[in-house]
Amino acid sequence: MSMKGVDHIVIRVKDIDDGIETWRDKLGLALERTAESEALGIKQAFFPLQNGGFIEIVAPNNDESAVGRAVQSRGEGLHTLAMEVEDLDATVEALTAKGVQLIGVGGPQVFIHPKSANGILIQLSPAK
Repeated sequence: MSMKGVDHIVIRVKDIDDGIETWRDKLGLALERTAESEALGIKQAFFPLQNGGFIEIVAPNNDESAVGRAVQSRGEGLHTLAMEVEDLDATVEALTAKGVQLIGVGGPQVFIHPKSANGILIQLSPAK
């Protein structure tokens, strides 16, 4: 199992416009684009970083979405830490052997459940 580095960080916010104002206008990052996912019930904004990673902010479209429930229960803050791994299958195998709770095994990305990672949802993606 080899985690190569951070691919991106997802921050959940209550309001996408307020989040954009914070990260663009106050913190000085360039807004690359915005998007909306009806399937996930979120609005998104992407801020590229010079090292090739990015920060993504997400805001719920409704209180019943996963992000909406997270905002209600835990407030704004770190939502997902996305890590690149050398070999996704080998990483999943090693984590499973250690009793780590995983979400989405068999898909293109696998997540470590927050209960297995000190309250943080960790996304595992194959290295680019």
